[in-house]
Amino acid sequence: MAYSAEISRQNPSCFLFLIDQSGSMSDNISGQEKSKAQAVADAVNKLLSNLTIKCAKSEGVRNYYHVGVVGYGSSVGVAFTGGLAGKELAPISDIANFPARIEERSKKVDDGAGGLIDQKVKFPIWFDPTASGGTPMTQAFAKANQIIDNWLAQYPDCFPPTVIHITDGESTDGDPKEEVKKLVSKSSSDGNVLLFNLHLSSNPNAKTLEFPSNNELLPDKYAQMLFESASLLTPFMVEVAQKDYAYLNVVPNSYGFILNGDAALLIAALDIGTRPSNLR
Repeated sequence: MAYSAEISRQNPSCFLFLIDQSGSMSDNISGQEKSKAQAVADAVNKLLSNLTIKCAKSEGVRNYYHVGVVGYGSSVGVAFTGGLAGKELAPISDIANFPARIEERSKKVDDGAGGLIDQKVKFPIWFDPTASGGTPMTQAFAKANQIIDNWLAQYPDCFPPTVIHITDGESTDGDPKEEVKKLVSKSSSDGNVLLFNLHLSSNPNAKTLEFPSNNELLPDKYAQMLFESASLLTPFMVEVAQKDYAYLNVVPNSYGFILNGDAALLIAALDIGTRPSNLR
C-alpha cells in the first residue's frame, strides 16, 4: 500500500516549502491586518517549531525529517536565515538547534475568571517575511525538482517527500506546468511526491475553499492550475483532518489545495500536510 513506509532515522522523509515572496505578498491576508508574507512566515516558523517538538525524544531530537524552504520573488533560492543559511534541506535536529533568533511574542490565554490575558511566549525564527519582485514560479519548481531528485537518490524507499507551495499570484516566468508535472511524477518505492498548493488569491471573486474534491467554485485559470496539480490527501491526512479539523469537511477524495484562506486555515493546512505518521 502506498504512503505506508515507516519513517525512521535510517529512512527519513522530507518536507520542502516553496514560498512566493513577490511584491504582492505585502498585501493583507484574508480577514486580517497582517501581510500575506508575515502570515506565511509565522505559519512556517510555527510549523517548524512544532515539528522539532514532535521529533524530540529523551536523548534529543531524532532526524525523522529533513526540511527545506525555497523562496521566490526578486530571486529564487534557499530562504533559511542564520546558521541554516544556504542549506537546501536541513535535518530536523539542526532546525531545533539553529534558529536564526528567538523572539518574544504575546498570545491570549484564559485568566481563570472568564477573561483573556496576554502571555509572553518564546517564538523561534528560521524564516523571515519577504515581499519583492515578480513571481518566478517556473524557476521555483525547477529548483524543487533538483532538490527532490537529490533526496530520492539518497533515500529511494522513503515515505514520499511532501512539497508545500504557498503563492498569491500567477507565474511571471512562463508556464510552470511542465516543472510541476515533473515534480509530482517523481516517486520513492512508497508512492509519488505529494504536492500541496495553498493559494492566497487576490481575485475578488475567490471564495474560501478548503481541500475541495472538485473544481466547481474556482474563480480563474491560475486557481484551476494549482488545484489540478495538487495531490489527493493520503488516507492518514484525511483521518487527521476529520478528527482534528472536522469543520473543514475533508472527504477521501479531497485535494491538497486551499483557496483564499486566512492565517488560521494556513496553519491548519500545514499541520494536516506535515503531521508525523508511522514514526519508528
